[in-house]
Amino acid sequence: MIDLYTSPTPNGWKASVTLEELQIAYETHAIDLSKNIQKEEWFLKINPNGRIPVIVDHDADNFSVFETGAIMIYLAEKAGRLLPTDAKGRSLVMQWLMFQMSGIGPMMGQANVFFRYFPEKIQPAIDRYQNESRRLFEVLDRRLGESEWLGDDYSIADIANWCWVRTYKWSGVDIEGLPHLRRWLDAMKERPACQRGVEVPFKVES
Repeated sequence: MIDLYTSPTPNGWKASVTLEELQIAYETHAIDLSKNIQKEEWFLKINPNGRIPVIVDHDADNFSVFETGAIMIYLAEKAGRLLPTDAKGRSLVMQWLMFQMSGIGPMMGQANVFFRYFPEKIQPAIDRYQNESRRLFEVLDRRLGESEWLGDDYSIADIANWCWVRTYKWSGVDIEGLPHLRRWLDAMKERPACQRGVEVPFKVES
């Protein structure tokens, strides 16, 4: 059994969708970020960075894993699915997983900050992060014009990118003129595990 400590955010969904796709039994613990529960001492013992999500694997001596990419890799390797074992296939999935972690997530995250939350509107900052997010979407669109999925087959790379890209409206980023990206978004949202995973720990509007 795995304990999942999470909140309804793109990073949280990366873990819950992966668990759902792999059909690994888990128990959800909702973390209220507004109350800074993730900064409490008990939480810092399982994730010293004080962020969600984090998992604790009780079948592996209560081993805890933090950072979403590390969680996804751990779960895929544990289940033997969603991550190829051959060097080239694995590398391809890792490249697109890292693309999300180093590009899509940070850029959309900053777009959200300046577009939605910052107390004053700083248009150059909004433009910078929305434009860079759009550029990254175009990179995804080109890849998805060559392949049904980001890797050779459906993988954790698709889950990681989708959990963020699906919130493009919240970030104020347009996807017009990106037919391959839209096709992939539609295919992802039809997957039952994706539908279940983005309602963990509870459903919110994306």
